[in-house]
Amino acid sequence: MQDTVTPTPAALAGVRVIEMGQLIAGPFCGKTLGEFGADVVKIEATGTGDPLRNWRLIKEGTSVWWQVQSRNKRSVALDLRQAEAQEIARRLIAEADVLIENFRPGTLEGWGMSPDELHALNPGLVILRISGYGQTGPYRDLPGFGVIGEAMGGLRHLTAEPGRVPVRVGVSIGDTLAALHGAIGVMMALYHRKVNGGAGQVIDVALHEAVFNCMESLIPEYSAFGAVREAAGSALPGIAPSNAYPCQDGWVLVAGNGDSIFKRLMATIGRDDLAQDAQLADNAGRVARVAEIDGAIGAWTRERTVAQVMELLAAARVPAGKVYTARDIAEDPHYRARDMLLTQRTRDGYDVTVPGIVPKLSGTPGTIRTSAPRLGDDTDAVLAEAGLTAVQIALLRSKGVIQ
Repeated sequence: MQDTVTPTPAALAGVRVIEMGQLIAGPFCGKTLGEFGADVVKIEATGTGDPLRNWRLIKEGTSVWWQVQSRNKRSVALDLRQAEAQEIARRLIAEADVLIENFRPGTLEGWGMSPDELHALNPGLVILRISGYGQTGPYRDLPGFGVIGEAMGGLRHLTAEPGRVPVRVGVSIGDTLAALHGAIGVMMALYHRKVNGGAGQVIDVALHEAVFNCMESLIPEYSAFGAVREAAGSALPGIAPSNAYPCQDGWVLVAGNGDSIFKRLMATIGRDDLAQDAQLADNAGRVARVAEIDGAIGAWTRERTVAQVMELLAAARVPAGKVYTARDIAEDPHYRARDMLLTQRTRDGYDVTVPGIVPKLSGTPGTIRTSAPRLGDDTDAVLAEAGLTAVQIALLRSKGVIQ
């Protein structure tokens, strides 16, 4: 765990979150809130639990991804197909501040947990609903994962070399963007509840809209000029120079697009002629001659190693970066210095290095308080907090309502 002392109170101390999502979008939002002190109670299906438990690389029977996504959470296993389990869920939600769900629209309503029904039980409840296409509109009932949101949001069209098949970013960025938008919405709704009379509200986050919100000038350029932005590989169209350049042992990214930065970059690579060229004094002029500029930079980097290029550009105060692998990250002293690589002891008894916490708050920083739970680890404790007796809990377990 972290060496720093957990501040009291944490930023979200006293906030109770019921997480009913699975896989990535909803649970990533719950993870974020939990890292800053929220009590996150994760409701999982009996028998299997969240499918993320079994995704990608497995150690001691559980995905190591799970160890990150579900830290600081408590697991309650309910069979929500049964009316008694639905009643338990309503009982827990009635005492919560936030409900997170990322089911297909209509699922909660089918369980008798529509926003109107839940607000009748708990008027102050903040309900975050993450789905592929949102709770309204002609596509609301279609299934949608993060990758579909990336495509519809406009991102996938741009992630390719010109004329080649669009590629994915490499991680579930659509889900994560939706989760972060959801976390922002939850914090705004909690603040509004605090200062405006205690009423809760519904936050509707669509995966494709979260992606679309990050697409910068894509639509304004189409509206004003009819311009359809196309894939440009590693370059940043309309901003120059900003690209990936080959070295003797890899690639380096160089962002020399500031006017003064460009001059320092050209001087460093021995192209004072380009540094002093009046046509290249601003971005518009450089964009018009970007192929020439990229060629000059690439010719210089090809004769050097990544380390040599990085050293020379750092001395010239030109932004540059190597393309990091997992090994590079794990061995980088800057990551360690900023507590972005933490050691977490799992409940299976082994240590694993996990990402640190973002953002970094000076007064109430986030912490890892507990490791990720096994399925149903906290069912009895949470139900006891909700007022159920040991006899009632045992009866529910015998009937398969809980695990």
